[in-house]
Amino acid sequence: MASMMASPLSGKTIVVTRALSQSAQLSEELSARGADVKLLPLISFEPPQDYAPMDAALTAIASFDWILFTSSNAVQALERRTEQLGRRLSAFGELPRAAAVGPATSDVAEAAGFSVEYVAADHSGAGLARELGAELRGRKVLLPRSDRANPDLPAALLRCGAKVTEVVAYRNVPPSSTDREKLQDTLKDGVDGILFYSPSAVQNFLELLGRERLGTLQGRAVMVAIGHATAAALSAAGIQRIARAADTTTKAIVEALEGHLARTKKRSTAGAKPA
Repeated sequence: MASMMASPLSGKTIVVTRALSQSAQLSEELSARGADVKLLPLISFEPPQDYAPMDAALTAIASFDWILFTSSNAVQALERRTEQLGRRLSAFGELPRAAAVGPATSDVAEAAGFSVEYVAADHSGAGLARELGAELRGRKVLLPRSDRANPDLPAALLRCGAKVTEVVAYRNVPPSSTDREKLQDTLKDGVDGILFYSPSAVQNFLELLGRERLGTLQGRAVMVAIGHATAAALSAAGIQRIARAADTTTKAIVEALEGHLARTKKRSTAGAKPA
């Protein structure tokens, strides 16, 4: 267990906006370092409204050369669907070569039975397209994603010459348990950091409280973005004080928070005038 006396997180209030089912490990690590963790899920996941495109892709999965995973949610959505159909992924035929956006997604894909041959160096969908561009030219690529995923990736893959089949594997929806009153109550006593895992979480925050309220928070709280797209969404919302995690792992997120808080404390100490 980490020593809370040694951590800049000690005594800090950190809001985690990830789905509850995915927040346990990070919450435990933050708490171990002395942080007061508040769980405020701004995203929940639902099945696609129409399973037909995903079912067709699963049936033909052996015909694809590559499958690209931009989140662990996509892997888990495929697994859930195969279970609902009473089959295993391997029963649909030889699985295609797989690439993942980051190490956490890669681990989930490997556990599901995929052979992950590439992990994006900069942990982004754009990175996958850029780094694998030559390899994907002329190849059939399956891209299972959320209904609110950024359209830039399939466009980039097409420019690389890939033959892309994009399917909605799951939907990002605001959780019914989080409303404006609950969000205001979470923030009323002040917070030191807010973790955003996706552009959808940023958008849901804006829809609940508005751009102005998010802007006022940056005077005290650091916004931690997991991924390039999330950082871009925060920047577009007018946020300038952004710490970006290197990837989606708990280690990278904790390091981003601790690093920012330590630098902030150092600047504050250096700027303080002696009495």
